[in-house]
Amino acid sequence: MIGAYEVIAIALSVLVLTGIKLMSSPQTAVQGNRIGAVAMLAAVIAVLMYNGIIDAPLLWIAIFTGGAIGYIMAKRVKMIQMPQMVALLNGFGGGASALVALVEIFERYQRMTFSGRLSSQLALVVGAITLGGSLIAAAKLDRRISQQPVILIHHNWISNTVLLITGLLVIVASVTSTSGIIFVSLVIAVLALVYGVLFAIRVGGADMPITISLLNSLSGLAGAICGFTIGDLSLVAIGAIVGASGLILTRIMCHAMNRSLVDILSGSDLNSKNNEKKGAVLEKKDTDMEEPPGVVKKSPREILKAARKVVIVPGYGMAVAQAQDQVKALYDALESQDKEVKFAIHPVAGRMPGHMNVLLAEVGVPYDKLWEMDDINPEFAETDAVIIVGACDVVNPAASTAEGTPIYGMPVLKVEEAKNVIVCNLDTEPGYSGVENPLYEFPHVHLLLGDAAETIKELVEDIMRPIEENLQEEKR
Repeated sequence: MIGAYEVIAIALSVLVLTGIKLMSSPQTAVQGNRIGAVAMLAAVIAVLMYNGIIDAPLLWIAIFTGGAIGYIMAKRVKMIQMPQMVALLNGFGGGASALVALVEIFERYQRMTFSGRLSSQLALVVGAITLGGSLIAAAKLDRRISQQPVILIHHNWISNTVLLITGLLVIVASVTSTSGIIFVSLVIAVLALVYGVLFAIRVGGADMPITISLLNSLSGLAGAICGFTIGDLSLVAIGAIVGASGLILTRIMCHAMNRSLVDILSGSDLNSKNNEKKGAVLEKKDTDMEEPPGVVKKSPREILKAARKVVIVPGYGMAVAQAQDQVKALYDALESQDKEVKFAIHPVAGRMPGHMNVLLAEVGVPYDKLWEMDDINPEFAETDAVIIVGACDVVNPAASTAEGTPIYGMPVLKVEEAKNVIVCNLDTEPGYSGVENPLYEFPHVHLLLGDAAETIKELVEDIMRPIEENLQEEKR
């Protein structure tokens, strides 16, 4: 028979699901986040009450200490640092599950059934892998270590061996209750941490959005398994929700990058695949796109002055240059001249899902101006000007022609179909995929190379200068 606690657990799980649903839209994301946070706080209180430990002073000291640290971190973190913050929080979630599993193993392993022993060891493994992988992901994103793939000699062999030994030790620990089980469990925890590090360290920046969403899923999975260990319905349900939502997001990210989850799990990196054929089919547009003889190329200012429909494409370079403020100024300048302006958001433009949305929302770009790839792609053919800000792989037309390269078949923004393209990138070097971008060679593409914050600022000044000069003339 379902008791009051079970009813409360189900109700709070529904609230968490509601919060996640609301977070799928920018307009309701804040409300959804608040609902989820309140539901989680209520779940913590319900668990403490159900177990009769709500009056334990040490628990409340820990809760308030952790809450204060989290509040300070949230206030101090910059929007550009949000990917590493998310990765770090994923790691904390996995680490917490691993610690709970260890405590259960230390205190009552002898009294556990086989299923209890197995779930405790699995929670320990998944939690430790999540912690190790997330710490490496956060360090890569924060540039504490190289963002490029770090591949050891016989990396696959080492990773698979560590995973195999870990699995065998889990089986041994689940079928026995010898006095040495604590030592075995500690060895399992260390091996799982090592595997998490080995898995994440060879992932490059191109695969980071998938990695973060996968680690998010693993943190929820660790919590759900831990819930089976301690027999808590709330932890099982909410952990399963987090794990499932993270897995769904991982699948979406894999589809957006044309990457197999098996490749990610095996550590197959993009750059190792592109050496043989990466230049074989990187061609310009058809020859009928060449400029007619005697035609003078218009300047970016002239193009934007005549344009009625403009699409801005932000990429990771915008985040690195911290150019979102200048991009908002560019949007305001174009809007002030009655132009239709939209933003084209590729699902993996950045280092975490929604990275560009977060940065643009920070500076006040309206939510309804952010268009997803599938919705904006049909409009490029009717667009007068596209402005690319720090994006490369996600606008690379070679994705549809360059067979044998890592981005072949990857859905991209079809910016080359626009009448004019203005590129505000640091340089014309390949992106994380290592595949050269033939877009830069098209005759209707104009390069404004350099720091995006500076080039966009200059572009805004060029757009606004005639207006300011007219105002000065009127004053005279």
